[in-house]
Amino acid sequence: MKRYSQSELKQFAISCTNKVRQQFKNGGFSKVPFVHCMVDNFLPDELAEQCLSEFPSLDDDCWEFETDSDIEIKQRTKWQSEFDIPDGIVDSIRVLNSSQMLRVMSEVFEIPKLIPDPYYTGGGLNACTSGGLLGVHVDGNYHDATALNRRLNALVYLNPNWQPGWGGELGLYDEKGEVCVKKIEPLFNRLVIFDTHDKSYHGLPDPMNHPAGEARRSILLYYYTKEARP
Repeated sequence: MKRYSQSELKQFAISCTNKVRQQFKNGGFSKVPFVHCMVDNFLPDELAEQCLSEFPSLDDDCWEFETDSDIEIKQRTKWQSEFDIPDGIVDSIRVLNSSQMLRVMSEVFEIPKLIPDPYYTGGGLNACTSGGLLGVHVDGNYHDATALNRRLNALVYLNPNWQPGWGGELGLYDEKGEVCVKKIEPLFNRLVIFDTHDKSYHGLPDPMNHPAGEARRSILLYYYTKEARP
């Protein structure tokens, strides 16, 4: 596992933010059914590969299990601070939570004064195997530890072997949560950012069909403002 210098990580952050800004300029943002963007090959190759190689085994004690059969079947990490993040993944989290990323997300989503969550409440790593699902829902808006309001979700997918038919596409739904308007495939090193508010219904309600030994892996982070969301 390589250790990167501060200057290298800063250049990685600048490169990642440029990709987001370029996607915005090229019309890669959509407002249907709610504001979201998708950036492929987001992280530098070496960071993305390191995240995958250092992704914890699914039987590691870092995971907690969500097993409500109608709402959520998945694993997620129990991070409570940056010190819980695996060494091989923490550099990518630093890039995602950097001031460079915060500025560009504020700019293109028109949400000023974004900040990350140092408590990682609900954020961290996610994994789903065959049978996993996440019911269609809108996210809670209030962060108990800080009294801030959630405004954006960001995911980086880590699935180099994903195939159509396995399931696990992120579904974006209409404002009633009834009609799936768009599906986003969880491809390796794909970044997805979306505006989270009281009508941003999303989920993956159909049980996944991954073969044995394969899982849907992702990094999931949330961003907040003092100002209440719409």
